[in-house]
Amino acid sequence: MNKYCNNSDVYESNCIPKTVNASIAVLTPKEDKDFIVRKVTLAIDGSMPNHINEIQHQQYVLKGEAKVIVGDEEYHAKVGDFIYIPAGVAHKYDACYGSEYEFLCMITTQEDKITML
Repeated sequence: MNKYCNNSDVYESNCIPKTVNASIAVLTPKEDKDFIVRKVTLAIDGSMPNHINEIQHQQYVLKGEAKVIVGDEEYHAKVGDFIYIPAGVAHKYDACYGSEYEFLCMITTQEDKITML
């Protein structure tokens, strides 16, 4: 891999526990102390159950469509959408529109605790 510029497809992708057909690749170098950028992919009909994080998330949709629920608001997220998830707010994803769903998820390097609902 190059030091400063790589295609996101060259990064190792791992299955996300307690999800259906969802994977994650961490794109940020390990030595970064400020923030982390991750690429999350849900296969067609993939899903991530309702959960809460202690830190905020900022997300940008790269590909596909999904039903995204943040708090009590439901969204039909699609390419180009930006999603803000405040700390402590429940959220879930369902790639139910017949396409793979892929997004960048940006978080701080602060310690996070995930609570599954």
